[in-house]
This record gives sequence, structure tokens and C-alpha cells, in this order.
Amino acid sequence: MEQQVRILGVPMDLGADRRGVDMGPSAIRYGGLADQLASAGIDCIDGGDIAVPRPEESDPDAGGLSSGRAKFFRETKEVCEDVATAVNATLLEGQFPLVLGGDHSIGIGTMAGAARDDEELGVIWFDAHGDFNTPETTPSGNIHGMSLAAVLGDGAFADHDWAHTPEIREENVVIVGLRDVDDGERRRLYESDVTAFTMSDIDTRGAPEVVAEALEIATDGTDGMHVSLDLDWLDPTEAPGVGTPVRGGVSYREAHIAMEYVAEHHDQLRSMEMVEVNPILDEHNRTAELGCELVASAFGKRVL
Repeated sequence: MEQQVRILGVPMDLGADRRGVDMGPSAIRYGGLADQLASAGIDCIDGGDIAVPRPEESDPDAGGLSSGRAKFFRETKEVCEDVATAVNATLLEGQFPLVLGGDHSIGIGTMAGAARDDEELGVIWFDAHGDFNTPETTPSGNIHGMSLAAVLGDGAFADHDWAHTPEIREENVVIVGLRDVDDGERRRLYESDVTAFTMSDIDTRGAPEVVAEALEIATDGTDGMHVSLDLDWLDPTEAPGVGTPVRGGVSYREAHIAMEYVAEHHDQLRSMEMVEVNPILDEHNRTAELGCELVASAFGKRVL
């Protein structure tokens, strides 16, 4: 990749119940992100962190929803609008936006910013979870479990321009590594045109074949592609420090192979984010360090 990479931190934990992911951007930087990118031949600058309100100073139920529940809706809207503006400004300056979370609700802002200017965007969502709940189906009210539904304008999000991103079509959205789905979002996934590859698909077909097909789907007729990497995609034995760990995830090598396949489509890659690193639950920052390695692989780092 010839573009300069701009790192944007979003220390956000309003979208989740468990505290700690707000320290993710700092942990990732401390884990050697800049050095890993440099080793891949990538020039990068750090754009600092986007301001996030403190949950102690906010009312989680003060929002503007017509139905259902989404905690810290107003604050999430404000943060995601700022993220979208920063991502779009980065692209307009000819740089590549690499966004560090923070919980996965920030993906709403990243995708909105990357899809501006009426250009269609495909999405690959590496995640143990579907993140396809709506305010009407969510069992928790946590927006980090609604990110994909939000950008696709599902449920109550249809009336909110800051979330709904029409440039992203369901048929160009792919979830990879799915293994923990709520009943309500399972029904909505079945009814949608979103492609979901479960861990059973990876077990049966292998990570390279699944990721190759995911890339084909995300880039079919689109102007670019967004890659969202939730570290809970990996098995907790590899990445213990995540917001919502689920057993049975991908291995260290499977994760690297997936990112190496992403790197082969660097000309179509428009934006990327890495989320849900929780240093409170981590062991000697190993999850953040692993995340830095994976990002470097996505940007072209190889053994030879």
C-alpha cells in the first residue's frame, strides 16, 4: 500500500456493559502498532483520539428512539458522527483511515465516513457475533451488538441518517467467524441478504476458502471495501483480552492467513478498524500485540 495510514483512536465503551475497552487504543499503540506498520513498509501518522463522553456523566436511557432500547443512544450518535467526519477527512486527504476501538459501536461511524460521496462500500465483519440486533430485538440494549443492523437501516435505525448508510448494501456485507447469535438477530439474518460464514464453515472449508469468497462478495460491484476486525473473532486462548470472549474461535495462523488475503485486495481496501481490545482482561498486553501483528499482515507484511 502506497497510501499513508492515519491512526484514529476512539476510546469508546458506551456500547457495551463491560468496562475496559475504552483503554483499547492506548493498549494497541503500546503494543507496537506503529513499529509493526513500519516493518510492513507502511508510513503512518497518529491522528490522536476522538473525544468520548464518560458514562458516569450520561444517562443511558436518554435517547431519540421511536421504539425499542439502545443505551447511550445520544452519546453514541455524537461520537459516531465525529468518527465519520474524521474518517472522511482522512480519505479526502489521500490517507488511509485505521480506526482503533473501543467497542464495536464505533463501526457505525467508520463505515459512514468511508461510504460518503455516494460510493458503494462492501464490508467484511470478522467477528464472533452477528451485531445484527436492533433496538427492538436486543436483549441487552448495548449498541455494540447492533452496528451492522444500524448501517443497513434495520428497525428503528431506518429513521436515523447518522447510522443508516445506504451506500452499503446487504448483498455486499459478509460476517466471518460467527458463533454467538441472539434469537432475534438470527431471524433477521435469515431474512436479510447478508452472507454469514460461521465457525463451522471455517472448520469444514478452511479459512482461506471462506475468506476468499468473502472478499469476492464484498468487492462485487462496489467502489471499495471496509474491513472490521473484532479481536473476539479469535479463540480466547489466543486473544484473552476482549470485551465479549466466545470459545471456539479462529487460531493464530487462521487469523494471519485471513489478513494476508485481505492484503491481496489492498487496491480495494478503503478503511479498517480493530475493536474490542480490553486490557483489563488481557495477559501482559498479548491481545493488543496480536492485533498489531494482524493489522501488519493486512497491510502486506510477510515472512519472505
